[in-house]
Amino acid sequence: MEINELYELFQQSGKISTDSRSIESGSLFFALRGDRFDGNRYAGAALDQGAAYAIVDNAEVVEAGKNFILVEDVLLTLQQLARFHRRKFHIPVIAITGSNGKTTTKELVSAVLATHYPTHFTRGNLNNHIGVALTLLAMSDQTEVAVIEMGANAQGEIAALCQIAEPTHGVITNIGKAHLEGFGGLEGVKRGKSELYRYLETHRGTVFVNMDEPFLEDLSQGISKRILYKVASEIQAEAYPISVKLSQAAPFLEVVVLDELGQEVRIKSHLIGHYNLNNLLTAIALGKYFKVPVQRIKTAIEAYIPRMNRSQVMQQGSNTFILDAYNANPTSMEAALRNFAALAAQPKVALLGAMFELGVESAVEHTRIAKLAAQLGFEQVVLIGSGFASVAEAEGLLFFEDVAALRDWFWSQSWEDTHFLLKGSRGMQLEKLFEGRGKS
Repeated sequence: MEINELYELFQQSGKISTDSRSIESGSLFFALRGDRFDGNRYAGAALDQGAAYAIVDNAEVVEAGKNFILVEDVLLTLQQLARFHRRKFHIPVIAITGSNGKTTTKELVSAVLATHYPTHFTRGNLNNHIGVALTLLAMSDQTEVAVIEMGANAQGEIAALCQIAEPTHGVITNIGKAHLEGFGGLEGVKRGKSELYRYLETHRGTVFVNMDEPFLEDLSQGISKRILYKVASEIQAEAYPISVKLSQAAPFLEVVVLDELGQEVRIKSHLIGHYNLNNLLTAIALGKYFKVPVQRIKTAIEAYIPRMNRSQVMQQGSNTFILDAYNANPTSMEAALRNFAALAAQPKVALLGAMFELGVESAVEHTRIAKLAAQLGFEQVVLIGSGFASVAEAEGLLFFEDVAALRDWFWSQSWEDTHFLLKGSRGMQLEKLFEGRGKS
């Protein structure tokens, strides 16, 4: 079946299913394969549960009299269908990638743009080769701007996602020590993330370049359409570079921008940490570029409250927790620790989960982070996960193999008026410290 024919079927239902356990009636079921599953095995059941058609790439599961569509590769077909749908839209499609902060930046940018345009954006972190396709296929006819988050663990993956989404605009939040194992070191991260720049350079797109982040200005050289922005001690009235002034860093970030009449407007966010300043800056820069009135930018940012374990501030009795446990790498871990150290509150306890996907750099980076934490003057540093095992013993720091062991010890202590930082990779699931206790 040709893609245009499959697209006609998609238009009839407007629904895509990839999980046979939650089939929407009338949807197209794509029998995707993974390392530990094969959707072809469940295609017949998906049809029985109400799917209109099942797209499969194993002829052995096809049954006569049922709406199976046999293709060479289900994933590739899904991606081609997504690109076909995307090409129906002649709108700004903004791709966001980077080592740290891309999900928060995506949420902020989308919130700002949505105050002025019908905006479609990546839900959660559906940012891989499947998630990007599903995000594009969810765009409605009313969409006037799309914000697409792109994640990658290795070189070539951002380039592949660009071929699916065909962005017109792009943001790299930063270049840091994330997924070093897959990218092959920091130089590999630079090449991998800047695949977005290279795509937009080739296709005459527009890039937004944060002048305060290392590497980005140099990596974007040669692109004819660059929108520069930065934090400045005094806000510039000129249109570019777009500038923002930091007026308060703690307990929450506050910035000052100029409105359309050149008047100063203060924006009070619910974001903590200097590391979130660039996420905030990027949202303001894109809002200004796309001519969103500054008062609407202010409204959107002030209404945004971090969730899903990203820089969440929570209270448990007299104690305050900064839960930043959605993910971690050496760059984000160092930034979080230095910000925590700068907070005026005392006493402070750092609970640090191991960092994943660091490859040969794992031992060096875990040692560096543990020693940094020990030097920053916290009341206590607690390390969790096997990555920290050897350095914990060498430095005499409290160590737990997993969160379950940490939880037993932690809640047996008598904490009062204490500030805690919880930071670790997603696989550590540090938020499970609160299991059975709730979050507030």
